[in-house]
Formats: sequence, structure tokens, C-alpha cells
Amino acid sequence: MTGMEHLASFTATGRLHGIGIGSTLGEVDQAFPHRFVDVVDEGGTSLRRDYGFVEFYFNSDRGEEWVMSGGSLELHRLASGHDMARTWARATGVTFPRHVAWADLREALAGVPGAPAFEVTDQGGFLEYRAAASDVSVIVVDDAEEERGCHVGHGDVWSIGLWAPVRAN
Repeated sequence: MTGMEHLASFTATGRLHGIGIGSTLGEVDQAFPHRFVDVVDEGGTSLRRDYGFVEFYFNSDRGEEWVMSGGSLELHRLASGHDMARTWARATGVTFPRHVAWADLREALAGVPGAPAFEVTDQGGFLEYRAAASDVSVIVVDDAEEERGCHVGHGDVWSIGLWAPVRAN
């Protein structure tokens, strides 16, 4: 699977290597056998696991198992961090491009059955494309003066985030 196909699948389903909202830390460890840094909040109830350009967020009631509450693919980090993409490709077999154009991701999504509809909001220099069906949010650079290079440029995907919506009890 190419990086673009992988991103399209994640955007459409909210699942990355088979994990998503509600996955346990153990399930993440099985799906992502990569080096990481863990940061636990002072209260011990939230955890951020950082794999470089992939991050996952977990919540736990003390003594309970960590459960995923969100995550993000920080694609903007690939523009200057070539080693991240190479390391990820060696470990997973998935090669990500240095820059991901939103137009290219939209084209890849067109070939995914059940691709979600997006609600678009302006985020001041960025556009957020939120898909409620998959609980995914795509942040795209919307500053015409931003050029590609060691950074993402206008029309490039900054990040793809996975979020757990607040649900009424």
C-alpha cells in the first residue's frame, strides 16, 4: 500500500494499522513496534505517545488500562524530517511522500468506498476538513504565501487528526 492509499484509508475509516479510538495501549504496541516517547500528565490520567510524525493520546482512570482517545499524523514533520519517513517505511513497508497535497489526498479518497463527506472551517491560515463519519480532521495550509521546501506549502496537508467526539450519555 502506498502512503497516499494509507492516508486515504485512515481518513475514511479512522483506523491506522487496525487501531483507532478505543484501542488499548497493548493493541497499539502490537500494531506499532517502533521507538517512541511517552509523556504522562501530572495527574496520571492522560498519556501522549510520540513516534515522531505519529502521535497517539490515551486516557485512563488510575489503575485502569490506557485507552486511545485521539491521535494525529503530523505530516508537516516529513517535509524536513526525511529520516522519519525512511524509518517508518522500513518498519511498516509504507512509504510516505515528503509533501502531501490535499488535492492528491482527495483524489485518493475518491477511490475509497464509503469515503466520508467533510465539513470545512477556516482556522486562520489553515482549513480544517472534518469528517464526522470517521472522526477524522484534515488540516490543510491555506496561506497562499507558504511555499513548499523544508516546510509544507499552500494546499498541503499539515496533519490528519483522529478525535473522539463528545457523546451525550
